[in-house]
Amino acid sequence: MASEYSFDIVSKVDMNELQNAVTQAEKEIATRFDFKGSKSEIKLEKEALILVSDDEYKLNSVVDILQSKMVKRGISIKNMDFGKLEPASGGTVRQQVKLKQGIGQEDAKKMNILIRDSKLKVKSQIQGDQLRVTGKSKDDLQSVMALLRGADLPLELQFVNFK
Repeated sequence: MASEYSFDIVSKVDMNELQNAVTQAEKEIATRFDFKGSKSEIKLEKEALILVSDDEYKLNSVVDILQSKMVKRGISIKNMDFGKLEPASGGTVRQQVKLKQGIGQEDAKKMNILIRDSKLKVKSQIQGDQLRVTGKSKDDLQSVMALLRGADLPLELQFVNFK
């Protein structure tokens, strides 16, 4: 039996599932009556989505369709960072949506403070874009997980490498 247990806190978007959600959203846009003759599309580029549509109203509908498909596939919409609307060629509008991968320094510091203020007997340290929590009791580590799930953080967290 190990004397110390640990787990890592990460925030990642499953790109395969996201690709599936984008494909499903594009199919729905192609078949919907209100998008007939519209220039609406969703492009997935490395760490961002590019949404294009005829006007702001249709672009909002595209966002709603995409988000519903993402939720159905188990992808959190918290990790989406919407850019501003900008005019594009052909009288269309475009919006870039960045996907947050990893935990930023500010969010990691907030989580560190939350864990420290909980008075649980655990240690947490920032390791690049993730956070490692160690402790002698599995129950304390599970309490930390419950604490972070209940906290109103601006990103979706996954708990991995539970040892």
